[in-house]
Amino acid sequence: MTQVDPSPRSTTLDDDDRFSGARSAESIPAPGPDSVTWRYFGGWRGMLMGLWSGSMQNMHPKLAAGVWDHSDFFGERWERLMRSLYPISGVVFDQTPATGREVRDYHLTIKGTMENGERYHALDPDVFYWAHATFWYGNIRCAEAFGPPITEADKRALFAESRAWYAQYGVSMRPCPDTYEEFLQYWDHMCRHVLRDHAAVRTVLDITTLPPPPWMRGWMPNWLWRKQVGVVGRFYTWLTTGLYDEPVREMMELSWTDRDQRRFELFGTAVNATMNLLPARYRLHPRPRDAFDRVAGRVPADAPLLETPTRNLPSAAERDNPIHYCPVTAQRRANLPWQSNDAQG
Repeated sequence: MTQVDPSPRSTTLDDDDRFSGARSAESIPAPGPDSVTWRYFGGWRGMLMGLWSGSMQNMHPKLAAGVWDHSDFFGERWERLMRSLYPISGVVFDQTPATGREVRDYHLTIKGTMENGERYHALDPDVFYWAHATFWYGNIRCAEAFGPPITEADKRALFAESRAWYAQYGVSMRPCPDTYEEFLQYWDHMCRHVLRDHAAVRTVLDITTLPPPPWMRGWMPNWLWRKQVGVVGRFYTWLTTGLYDEPVREMMELSWTDRDQRRFELFGTAVNATMNLLPARYRLHPRPRDAFDRVAGRVPADAPLLETPTRNLPSAAERDNPIHYCPVTAQRRANLPWQSNDAQG
């Protein structure tokens, strides 16, 4: 195997680097209905990966700086999560590069200077690709932990398709490894030498101060939520620790024993067995489910895309701010009518 330098190849922030090769990349079609990505991405099992994805992303020092300085994520964590799931999964399932450009453009204004004097920009190729890496590689982590079982061939196919997925954003393809082996070297290098603890990481992992999610607030009393959220928080921290690579556990000073590993594997087996009891359609988040319904003819191909329910939108005063993953902002930019379906989750 050819040895490669897995370290980030540049930290330049100029527009030529951010968008170099983007025009030609946009001609690459996204993974389609017969792809391995459609088989593994977009399911409700992925919700068990939420703290892993959010914390791993924020371990990148420049990404953490952007979130800490610009995002209101920590003020509306449930809403932001539920809101962003729609366009992020839509990059794969909508079968149009417009969704990728929508997600990219949410990041155009996120830039600044870190405490050590380094500049950062959310569209710095190395930063943007790291976020993508956690999304596509999260499919492998999720399948290994919670099912469905995944083969080495499927892992390699997911990697190959992840390049086409990334091309939908219309950004520089420079950081993308060329082979699955190179990606694994890149991932290991990031875990051992680049990722850092940060206040944003610890805030992601601490869910004990969260209010009930929006869909619960009509029926769950606050006192009951507060009584159980501490237990749930400890469980999710434990679960996320099991998903981390060992170098990340060491960096975060998190312990993990053989007994923890056995319990983790038993839990994953139970999750897989439970999910297999559900009809295939209902194992999916609404946006991917809608995509499969369009392919099957249950939904007209030209029907409006499903967007997050209005309960997950930011305040009216903030809806024009592009950092909020708000479909109102994206549709106004495109000069298209916006529709929301409150019947969706």
